[in-house]
Amino acid sequence: MPEDSATDRGNHTPATGQTDPTADGWLALDRQHVWRPYTQMKTAPPPVPVVSGSGVWLQLADGRRLLDAISSWWVNIHGHAHPRIGQALAEQAGRLEHVIYAGFAHEPGARLAAELAARAPAGLSKVFYSDDGSTAVEVALKMAYQAWRHRGQPERRLFVALDDAYHGDTFGAMAAGGVQAFHSTFHELFFAVRRVATPASRARGSKSPDLEAVLDAEGDQVAAVIVEPMLQGAGGMVVNPPSFLAQVRALTAARGIPLIADEVLTGFGRTGRFFASEHADIAPDLMCVSKALTAGYLPLSATLATEEIFNAFLSEDRGQTFFHGHSFAGNPLACAVALASLELFDELDCLGRVARLEQQYRERLAALETLPVVASTRVLGGMAAMDLVTRGAGGYLDDLGPRLTRSFIDRGFLLRPLGNVLYLLPPYVITDDEVDACFDAVAAVLAEI
Repeated sequence: MPEDSATDRGNHTPATGQTDPTADGWLALDRQHVWRPYTQMKTAPPPVPVVSGSGVWLQLADGRRLLDAISSWWVNIHGHAHPRIGQALAEQAGRLEHVIYAGFAHEPGARLAAELAARAPAGLSKVFYSDDGSTAVEVALKMAYQAWRHRGQPERRLFVALDDAYHGDTFGAMAAGGVQAFHSTFHELFFAVRRVATPASRARGSKSPDLEAVLDAEGDQVAAVIVEPMLQGAGGMVVNPPSFLAQVRALTAARGIPLIADEVLTGFGRTGRFFASEHADIAPDLMCVSKALTAGYLPLSATLATEEIFNAFLSEDRGQTFFHGHSFAGNPLACAVALASLELFDELDCLGRVARLEQQYRERLAALETLPVVASTRVLGGMAAMDLVTRGAGGYLDDLGPRLTRSFIDRGFLLRPLGNVLYLLPPYVITDDEVDACFDAVAAVLAEI
């Protein structure tokens, strides 16, 4: 299908530019009742009122449009309000909206599980559904630990995670995380985690030990090692080489230690491969997916496991059940949407589109690298990032991020830097001209710093 066709781009209905006369009323309710995520409610500017979306564009209540250059927190890949996905959702809603998933089954859940197993690295044949990325990680951590208990090794209660890691905001996921700004408040409640260096963190002077040293010293206590393959998102869009991922797999496999691949961000083409684990041709023992799984339409996640992990829970003793679940686990609506998204992924050759995006990013970043405010740049698949020189503390809490966000919104672009790390991660349906418009806006804003 030609790249500039309406279906490929996802710009199915042009934004009208009309205002929403009801906005003042519902925004007053918002101000009175809503507590936003990752937002300091005392100092944050008023929220931007969005009334609709089409393709990469968000229609605002005041008639303006914003180009969604970060896929609305990395979830959207086919554009807003895609008719095929909307149709799949509506058709499923007319048949079955939800049913308890303990002891019951439905066609969308079965078909999606089979699709995920077929596309995943070899051996990941079992699929456990939950609701979001954090819970997918929580499930993987619990599976790894409980499997050891069933095998008679309850002393394996130590987990190993990377510098700059982010795995979510539930307690187990927070314990595995390595971004102090997010989770340090709760550290006294966490289970034991050993933090190890990556090539990127070592280059910045990290004092964390190497993975091999930790496994040599404490490997018989380790329940699992967890990684974000290739790209560490919330830690600053940190890119590590395939050789590092291959080494992690080799070290864990040699010692019989499960490897958890957190592909919540990196799955479904974001890094240029369907799953980022493919860059190193490795197969983890557990894999977590969410975000783009449903193309950003509904909450759904999955934890994929090997037969070996699954079999550790099979017993005549009901006490060895995996006691974890969610009211909306395996929701038929979300599963139907995910299946429609996977169909579009293949039909639109999304991996081919990501490869073209990557090349365009490299060309545009080459010009930005000459700006004094740009310290470094990097590209991986559909992600382009740059570290900005700042007079602040750097990191996520640097005030540069919120200031840049406001400047981009004023110009009609949704970009939300991670402190002094500015990045683009748009839906794949973005056109070449829209990509250029994003970079033009970046150049203009950076020139003003």
